Amino acid sequence: MKRILTGATMAALLASTAAIADPGGKHGKHGNNGNNGNSPKAQGRHDNGRHNGWGDDRGRSHNWSRGERMGYNDWQRAQQVDYRTYRLRQPPRGYEWRRNNDRFLLVAVATGLIASVIFSSGR
Repeated sequence: MKRILTGATMAALLASTAAIADPGGKHGKHGNNGNNGNSPKAQGRHDNGRHNGWGDDRGRSHNWSRGERMGYNDWQRAQQVDYRTYRLRQPPRGYEWRRNNDRFLLVAVATGLIASVIFSSGR
């Protein structure tokens, strides 16, 4: 009796998993050349090859604030710092602490987005 019940349960689980894996039988969104309403291009989120991640370069004297995007050259000029030396919190994955004009900037490595700014006393 246990074998029959176990077998029926396993068959039901396998059938439900197969139905969830491909509910419409369309094999995902890749087969229609991105013309459906769910594609990034159809929703206006595609950057058409411009790579809108990094911002414009602002120069050495710019006073950065949270939410701005650093330019790539600004990123290179800002000195990478060890957060432990300055008793800063550990950056989340994908972020680094950078120092620019006596400010510590928590910046996304991939896009230059500034998540946090801390003013320094000039150490």
